[in-house]
Amino acid sequence: MLSLTLRQLEYATAVARHGGVTAAAQTLNVSQPALSVAIAQLETLLQRPLFLRRAGGRLTPTAFGRGWLELAEVQLTALTRLTDPNTAAEDIRLAVFEDLAAGCLAPILNQVAQRAPQLKITPQVMDFETLSEALHKGKADLALTWDLGLQSDIARQTLARIAPHAILSPDHRLAQNPSLSLAQLAEEPLILTDQGLSLGHMRGLFAQAGLTPQLRHRTASLDLMRSYAANGLGIGLSYTNPAARLSSDGKPLVTRPISDAGTEPLILAHLAQNPPSAAAQQLSALIPEALPVALRGESPLII
Repeated sequence: MLSLTLRQLEYATAVARHGGVTAAAQTLNVSQPALSVAIAQLETLLQRPLFLRRAGGRLTPTAFGRGWLELAEVQLTALTRLTDPNTAAEDIRLAVFEDLAAGCLAPILNQVAQRAPQLKITPQVMDFETLSEALHKGKADLALTWDLGLQSDIARQTLARIAPHAILSPDHRLAQNPSLSLAQLAEEPLILTDQGLSLGHMRGLFAQAGLTPQLRHRTASLDLMRSYAANGLGIGLSYTNPAARLSSDGKPLVTRPISDAGTEPLILAHLAQNPPSAAAQQLSALIPEALPVALRGESPLII
């Protein structure tokens, strides 16, 4: 069975569809003798006849041939899809940075369900390091993340540039300010999420300004950091800005942009050597429309 060829599948299924060698040969643009020889070789390989030969050159599938040819059509269709670079992938593995997932993932999946229901998405929520590794090992096709810690072999599509913000209790003395500066924040106890790249990046913002921040708490997640801030344990810093103005424990909080900290790109990423499939490109076009307003930035750049 290992000597079965794609050409033999094409010839046999064409004969079955057209009911004879002559019409099949014309459709395939091959000679009748070549087609007849290929069918004979295939029947020898299978040790069973596929067709009954009738007067006038009409070929009718045998009982064995009907079942075999139906299966051959299915396999031929699948093989044809494998050789088509424009065929939609069966499964698009979308990695999302963990802090972004709660605000972005469900809207993206809903957008796909409404606009492109034929796409199948497998979401994966990851930290920075795991996300980068997944791209390099081919375990993720696309990644929605901040542009932190990614190597030069990662291709980037910038969706927006987002300024960091401070998270405070409404009772905090700085909560009345429309925005805050790094110098103001350096005087306050701060709360940062304990994500290696994010932690180092936030510290770097102060270092570039010649300031030394007072890091009071390091939390395991964005939700916990917001809870700490809402309970008056310090000021949280983050790029991800959920719409909710209550912490997970029900305490009110406010957010204020940091005026002099620049912006950070929100990106869709993929390994440059692993270009997106047609289906992944379609997903890439839908994601910007699904992003919440807080993650579109003041001047989003859609590429």
